[in-house]
Amino acid sequence: MTAPQSCSLDQVRIPGWRWQPFLDHAVEMLQALEPAAYPVPEQFLQKTGSTGSKAQPVVVQTATWACQTNKLRQVRAACVEAGPAASVLNLVINPHCRFDLPFFGADLVTLPSGHLLALDLQPVDRSDSLHTQPVWDRLLPIFNSWKPHLPDGGPIPAEAEPYFSPAFLWTRLPLGAASDELISTVIFQAFAEYLKLYLQLVDEATPVADDRSAILLNGQKRYTSYRAEKDPARGMLGRFHGTEWTETYIHEVLFDLDRHYPDQNVDQSRPMA
Repeated sequence: MTAPQSCSLDQVRIPGWRWQPFLDHAVEMLQALEPAAYPVPEQFLQKTGSTGSKAQPVVVQTATWACQTNKLRQVRAACVEAGPAASVLNLVINPHCRFDLPFFGADLVTLPSGHLLALDLQPVDRSDSLHTQPVWDRLLPIFNSWKPHLPDGGPIPAEAEPYFSPAFLWTRLPLGAASDELISTVIFQAFAEYLKLYLQLVDEATPVADDRSAILLNGQKRYTSYRAEKDPARGMLGRFHGTEWTETYIHEVLFDLDRHYPDQNVDQSRPMA
């Protein structure tokens, strides 16, 4: 069982969870920003379910860690452990729209078919060079240092391309000891370097003008709306915890920007590619 949580800053501890060192490192790195608890309803801090057959059920543990800082609107980690069925860490950092910052995204997934591993500093608006180029100039060398050590993850859907940078580190690995070694060395170190750069960008960020902030908010809403609509974990979480809980979790916890800016309409005409 997971250790009890009473608020979103409480430590997540799931026995046997593959991604524990990754979350622990992220939480440690964030301490310098003096994080405050992010409001997460109690029913989404921890959830126990089951999967598998009636004869051989598998316990599913889902937990959420989340915080906020003066420059980061929401930092949240969705953590799932379901034994041989799934092990997941989805960590997304959402900046305040008054700072010209990308999103940080790490999606680390183990399924019976293998590992699906993705890291990126995802642009709010890929077509905006003022937003992207200063980040990509510093991120691409990190990407280029780790990419040769990993097989390519394959193509991504064309509709998803605007939401990733050229430094999208994406790989698929088979189950087994060799992949476990890659995860504990290459993937962990790449994760640490992507996060370190992101936190450097946060430290350097200064507030932007209101008109610029409105443009950034519009891009953030496009991103979060797309992510909520296309969340690949929807089917898995639905099987584990039911459709109603899953849909509320996706829209009101994982991708909750619309709840904070409900009167801001997204400008879909702005080019993203």
